[in-house]
Amino acid sequence: MPRTLLRERAYAAIRDAIVAGEIEPGAVVRDADLAERLGLSRAPVREAFARLVDEGLLESKPQSYTRVTPVVAGDVRDAAAVVGAMHELVTRVAVPRLFAADVEAMRAANERFGAAVEAGDVEGALRADDALHDVLVRVSGNHAAAATVARYTPLIRRLERRRFGEGGTCRSAGLHDRLIAACATADVDGAVRITAEIWRTLADLADTDD
Repeated sequence: MPRTLLRERAYAAIRDAIVAGEIEPGAVVRDADLAERLGLSRAPVREAFARLVDEGLLESKPQSYTRVTPVVAGDVRDAAAVVGAMHELVTRVAVPRLFAADVEAMRAANERFGAAVEAGDVEGALRADDALHDVLVRVSGNHAAAATVARYTPLIRRLERRRFGEGGTCRSAGLHDRLIAACATADVDGAVRITAEIWRTLADLADTDD
């Protein structure tokens, strides 16, 4: 397998394990251990570590340790502000470009979201939430915004997942319904306002975690 793909495989696997809580905040991670677990050499794992340090999911002290960062409310607020701004941007661009099939994809994702929330399936709810918003990211064609969303969303998801696991509730599917309705009628300003409201709830989630 090409080195780039090995690096991406290591990065995605370690990132997902951190976000899901399989590797807990404060846990020390070792390239040899994770390389064996993933069936990879140490080189792509070390490269993944460097990327995750840059993205704020790991912290490293040279010649001493690499460990998972704690969930810090201020960091989540900052990430939510950036991700929310990117989603508002792509929504403004994407809504006039949406086809009926795109709106239906958003509806289907929201149905999965609602079903997952009802079942207490946190991971399923977060995946469906990502799928819904990713329609707008994809249709906008803004690769810089997509890269920014991909970089900072994991910081937010860690807090969301932890709060839901503690008995909190996922964001209402009702906000999604309103967003989809605005998209279906090509109401750009309405869709942007609802998008801003959706992402403000994440800042509120961080505020309650201080």
